[in-house]
Amino acid sequence: MIPWEHLGTARIPGEEGELRLMRRGSEFSIMLGANELMNSRLSGSEEALARLALELIPDRDRPGILIGGLGMGFTLRALVEQASAKARIVVAELVPEVIDWARGEMAAIFAGGLDDPRVYIRNADIADIIAAADREFDAILLDVDNGPEGLTTEANDRLYDVPGLGQARQALKDGGVLAIWSAHPDRGFTARLAQAGFAVEEHKVRASRKGRGAKHVIWTAKKAER
Repeated sequence: MIPWEHLGTARIPGEEGELRLMRRGSEFSIMLGANELMNSRLSGSEEALARLALELIPDRDRPGILIGGLGMGFTLRALVEQASAKARIVVAELVPEVIDWARGEMAAIFAGGLDDPRVYIRNADIADIIAAADREFDAILLDVDNGPEGLTTEANDRLYDVPGLGQARQALKDGGVLAIWSAHPDRGFTARLAQAGFAVEEHKVRASRKGRGAKHVIWTAKKAER
């Protein structure tokens, strides 16, 4: 068995939590304490997050897409492969070291996605970008925690309560979509999305691209057309 190698540590701004980048052979893992937040072998549900969102905005020639959380770049890579050639893809990542890892130790996983001219990386809090936006985006994709709760940072709770979801709705153009990744189901969150004025669908998808392993949940929440 190849042992895990600790490649780097990152503090989460405003929190006591610490991220650790680990490698075992060609496999990467990002840990928060004893919790594994992501693993390079499991990309299926993150890729589905991009696909399901794009399926709801098929006729937009110049879509503006906002991703919350860079992670290992699986959602970004899927968007780069599938989105319109005229798309604008903004990625908000709170932890600057995660951006450094993407350009350094994990560059092979990102496969040049960060260099795509449609992609803009911002070292910023996704909640602040959403709060400042007014009908700016066609799609907002959230993958900043293990579910609709603040795990990596308690401040993320404001993304998932009714006022926060209302801000996301305001940040979307008419007919836009909010898509959220989660490691587990949450009936209360489904109800909050509906309370915030979205038409909601819940999707169960496999963590692995091969259709095996754990099932994750993706909510797609559509803002009504006017």
